[in-house]
Amino acid sequence: MAAPRWPRLAYSAALYGLAPLIGWRIWREQVPTYSRLQRLGLCLEPLPPPPRIWLHCASVGEVRAARPLIEGLLARFPHYSLLLTTMTATGAQQALALIAEQGATDQPRLAHRLLPLDFPGAAKRFVARVQPELAILFETELWPNLLHACHRQAVPVAVVNGRLSPRAFARYQRLRPLMQSALANVTWLAAKSSEDAERFQALGCAAESTTVVGSLKFEQVLPEEALAESEHLLQAWGERPVWVAGSTRDGEEALLLTAHRQLLKRFPDALLVLVPRHPQRFDEVAALCEREGWKVSRRSQQQPVTPATQIYLGDTLGELAALYGAGSVAYVGGSLVPLGGHNVLEPAALGKPVLCGPSLENFSDVAEPLLAAKALTVVDSPEALAGTLAEHIACPQRARQAGEAGQAVIEAHRGALSRTLDGLGRYL
Repeated sequence: MAAPRWPRLAYSAALYGLAPLIGWRIWREQVPTYSRLQRLGLCLEPLPPPPRIWLHCASVGEVRAARPLIEGLLARFPHYSLLLTTMTATGAQQALALIAEQGATDQPRLAHRLLPLDFPGAAKRFVARVQPELAILFETELWPNLLHACHRQAVPVAVVNGRLSPRAFARYQRLRPLMQSALANVTWLAAKSSEDAERFQALGCAAESTTVVGSLKFEQVLPEEALAESEHLLQAWGERPVWVAGSTRDGEEALLLTAHRQLLKRFPDALLVLVPRHPQRFDEVAALCEREGWKVSRRSQQQPVTPATQIYLGDTLGELAALYGAGSVAYVGGSLVPLGGHNVLEPAALGKPVLCGPSLENFSDVAEPLLAAKALTVVDSPEALAGTLAEHIACPQRARQAGEAGQAVIEAHRGALSRTLDGLGRYL
């Protein structure tokens, strides 16, 4: 039985009512070289040549996680081009960096555009202009009007690396009629775990359209450029202890600075590499460090790390892997504050012992095997963080064993990429 129309119509009416607020947010998220009309499904030219696959990722983390899939699609389906869309400006910058790595050609097969807002007209114009042979949505990017537009234009839709955290599931349950309407337009859902598959089905996704394939996050391949930059930084910084705090969030940096102050009592030459998650907070975090009297060098300003430098602010985009690789220990942010955490696999893939706070809801599936292998340690306070950092720095063998255990976990969980590409191939 077809899903009722009223939930999507009510949702669209609510969007129109919130249009001024949404417009302000999009104005702030602007990419200088892109027309804002892309948010209305206009000014999308030039597009890569047909036939096209369309892949949508929300922001920076999703683009990074989707990189093996992007490269796999281009390699396995050479007659297709790929249009990558993102919702945020930072995601756009990450996508453009990825495209630049592919190299320039006369007829590029990979291009990026901003996703239009999910107004009915914008969604319809976008799908009609792109004319994809297949639409692929990464993780939980379920936009009801875009899904409806794909259905009306007979475009199959796949949701890959499908995940729903318990918190997101509880939120979506309050919108179950709308989610049921949206999921009715999904042709195939590749869930990363059986728990995720069950949550999607509870919201209305058909069981016969759902397959558990595993997490694509285990498939990440480390760019050679990042590894080379890590080596360069290691040589420049010398033998001092270095810990890297990546993807940190509002309210978390103050806690990390407290931990670093305690660590310096035991290791006075320790260096903290601090990498905020969002670029709009770079100046704010720099001001916090300077206000507290720290000796700070900023990467964006190419300021050198001297023996007196206590904090190196990684205020650039697309370099987190290189910075993780230059540290002895990695801390993954968004976890000492209740925000669900970020990708703990990125530093683990580099062979680093990984620390994080207790808030890991968004990455519990990949965190659990790392915890079981003692490659990941959860700390619940700045004091516990400083203590664990000191233990790893004082015992390099322990740190090395934790890093090797993390790499072994990643290797053991590979396979989701080939299963995902096999499933997508049925619709091309």
